[in-house]
Amino acid sequence: MLDLQELSLNIPDSTKARVVIVGGGFGGINLAKKLSNTHFQVVLFDRQNYHGFWPLLYQVATAGLEPDAIAEPLRKMFDEEYEDFHFRPVRVTYIDPKNKMISTLVGDLSYDYLIIATGTKTNYFGNEQIKHFSFPLKRLPDALNLRSQLLQSFEQANMTKDETIRQSLLNVVIVGAGPTGVELAGSLAEMRKHVLPGDYPGMNFKTMNIYLVEGLERVLPPMSPEASRSTQKNLEKMGIIIKLKTMVESYDGEVVTFKGGEQIKTRTLIWAAGVMGSTIEGLPDATIEKGRYLVNEFNQVQGFSDIFAIGDIALMKTEKYPKGHPGVAQPAIQQGVHLAKNLKRMHEGEALKPFEYFDKGSLAIIGRSRAVADLPGNLHLSGFVAWVAWLFVHIYYLIGFRNKLVVLSNWIYRFFTYERGTRIIIRPFYRKEDRVAEEFMEKQAE
Repeated sequence: MLDLQELSLNIPDSTKARVVIVGGGFGGINLAKKLSNTHFQVVLFDRQNYHGFWPLLYQVATAGLEPDAIAEPLRKMFDEEYEDFHFRPVRVTYIDPKNKMISTLVGDLSYDYLIIATGTKTNYFGNEQIKHFSFPLKRLPDALNLRSQLLQSFEQANMTKDETIRQSLLNVVIVGAGPTGVELAGSLAEMRKHVLPGDYPGMNFKTMNIYLVEGLERVLPPMSPEASRSTQKNLEKMGIIIKLKTMVESYDGEVVTFKGGEQIKTRTLIWAAGVMGSTIEGLPDATIEKGRYLVNEFNQVQGFSDIFAIGDIALMKTEKYPKGHPGVAQPAIQQGVHLAKNLKRMHEGEALKPFEYFDKGSLAIIGRSRAVADLPGNLHLSGFVAWVAWLFVHIYYLIGFRNKLVVLSNWIYRFFTYERGTRIIIRPFYRKEDRVAEEFMEKQAE
């Protein structure tokens, strides 16, 4: 096996100004595409070798879609037509602004312009126990782990005679009633009604409880009160147990305890309660506020003219958005495209233009023919029309024609059949503490 010392970044020298982009999300790839074949050498870093459409992660977790349907290799997105573009799947560990250098696990690289587009990571609010035992949903490996956990729980529930153990296997607790939590809860409810009874004809899935827990006073806090009311009404019709103004105190892998003392036995607690910026060491503490880089109207990090931040990691305070832009795809896409134009202006000695966000609205799906939409002009939609809008928007922003075709065909098939994807446990998931599961898996593999 290769040692890290045997590897290097191997980026060729260039007479062009070097733009280093850290993060292959919506902001990073839109910036890179607009900069390629121009005055710059573009170097893109990301820890994974693909761009993922994370709004559909929950469908991977519930066996609605396969992982490759919502992901596209970064190298495929930037083929030989993009001259002087270089991608490296390594993590950037440090920024040295004085010497204009970044450090990675396999070497250092100088930059002329640095763009931080690292997005967010799961925020456990300092609770290490919940971090260890809960299931996040931020990356493809998280979705696959959760899918395995859910399918294994159903199989184990089908093989136990102990009613208490069976119930704990069938109880699913989702913490966080934002778009991720709401869409995941709705997907599980439809799975419980239309899919699982056919897979396990001897089990009574009416006893399966899906809890949606939110610390604030309503579901979908980022959206309008109208959208929240409609969503809660639909979720309750689907049999989801909603617990508002409820905070999780602890979870040990078997019992979740809420502040106030209430407890629920569950083997599956899904943590969708919050995110935090994925910052990089090296920049002064004064550049960071609430886990995000403070930027001006040109997306320049506070105190620097050659370091920029875009997307979820950037905190641009404006009169309309005093807490920064919403953490969704559109600000990242628009900032990436706008920054590409500004970098060209900067390179040519022209004045920079400030970024102005155009809010195209917010969408959330609850289930089949159920969705809500907050659109510009204070327009609120719900039901079938909002559901169609949700389908169109998500297909449109998927990367790659194959992915669009695969996802659309899957959705059409499911609309008429209620069927889900192949519910295969490809890579069994178990915690290291679960010695019984570990022994069982080892004997199964013999």
